[in-house]
Amino acid sequence: MVVNGIKIHYHRTGGDKPPVVLAHGITDNGLCWTRLARALESDYNLIMFDARGHGLSDAPEEGYAPGDHVADIAGLVQALDLERPALVGHSMGAANVALTLVTYPDLARCAVIEDPPWQMARDLGEHAAMAEEWRADIVATKSWTREDLIAKGRADNPSWTEVELAPWADAKLQVDPAVFDWAHAGGAAWRWRDIARKVSCPVLLVTADPALGAIVSPEVALEAAGLNPRLQVAHIPGAGHSIRRERFDEYVEAVRGFLGRKYKVTLT
Repeated sequence: MVVNGIKIHYHRTGGDKPPVVLAHGITDNGLCWTRLARALESDYNLIMFDARGHGLSDAPEEGYAPGDHVADIAGLVQALDLERPALVGHSMGAANVALTLVTYPDLARCAVIEDPPWQMARDLGEHAAMAEEWRADIVATKSWTREDLIAKGRADNPSWTEVELAPWADAKLQVDPAVFDWAHAGGAAWRWRDIARKVSCPVLLVTADPALGAIVSPEVALEAAGLNPRLQVAHIPGAGHSIRRERFDEYVEAVRGFLGRKYKVTLT
């Protein structure tokens, strides 16, 4: 599908069910949502898309600012004729989903944001240095075999199930290093207070433990919830940044309960 002049690749579980659009994190791809899609597909029509520069979507030379990603999410929803879908995002995808809610306030019914990069103010130079270090790591990864990457993912993430590893490895081989321009162009994505204050639909912020690598601290989560009664927090202990991969059952329970209440569906 062509959206905003570029090809956006997606997978869809289908069926006449409430739509849920899944926005992955930086260097992942749409199929990194496979396990969650399998858990929810009996009740929902899951749309797992590859963000620009990721997976099988086009990788333009520029255009990776948060606003570009937001325009792609809105364009995908409109092109697929989805009527007020739920939006679910992780990390970069969570930040982009939250910004989408503010930019297009009538687009979505509700949203789930898993550990977005919402944090206390940090030096922009530090952000840039981290982005460049990550970019260099991804460039080096291009020389790895798929099998070696899967083995590395398994060793580095012992709490992940096997179904997570192949999509994760494929995504690292597919991603264009240009995507790290998103981190440089953070802008509104980092202004989480403004975004939390302005969202006008129900939002579930899923958090975990910073000591294990999660970004959103308890202080930020508490402040965000205090800024807007539409925003509620589900804290899942024992997980780091990839909450759904590390505490899948607890994550699914929180997400299914939230979506079920907002869609008013009887879950099977």
